[in-house]
Amino acid sequence: MLPFKKKAIIFAQGDASDGLFFIQQGKVRLSVEAEGGKKAILGILGEDDFFGESGLAGQLVRTSSATAVTDCVLLHIEKKAMMQAMSREPKLSATFVNCLLKRVIRYQDDLVDQLSNVSEKRLARVLLLMAHFGKEEVVDIPVSGLSQGTLAEMVGTTRSRVSFFMNRFRKLGFINYDARDNLRVHSSLLSVCAER
Repeated sequence: MLPFKKKAIIFAQGDASDGLFFIQQGKVRLSVEAEGGKKAILGILGEDDFFGESGLAGQLVRTSSATAVTDCVLLHIEKKAMMQAMSREPKLSATFVNCLLKRVIRYQDDLVDQLSNVSEKRLARVLLLMAHFGKEEVVDIPVSGLSQGTLAEMVGTTRSRVSFFMNRFRKLGFINYDARDNLRVHSSLLSVCAER
């Protein structure tokens, strides 16, 4: 078990791949940087997510960077230990594969979203995904570490556009901030995704 403070670098793109991580507590941002310096956020993962698993498939170096968005507690699992555990525990293998398949589907959906939707819809989708929408009518998202700049990188637009849309969503009652400065996402935000 390894603790990481908010904004700590867990691993950097190009580091040696020495195993994978399981998030016990907190949130982690995965990002990539192209040779020209252009950056993209692949996603923000939360509790019960695995990340850094590419070494299991034979990649020797990290193809992305991982940064703590909040204070985190992570379980670091060496490649050999994970391979042995999966061969002995079919339930672990099924859980791990399920986690990876969900992430692949999410990345495919993100790509389609980038190619076919305007930035307002992409922002609404990101907020709904981060709120793990579908279970409750109103979902709280802790705002710490979730800046408009981070949202802009995830959506593929500018911080000023995100600010404009967030203010619009707030005025329309799709989101609001509670007394503890948590972002509250309402089911009515789904209507933005449904617009043609």
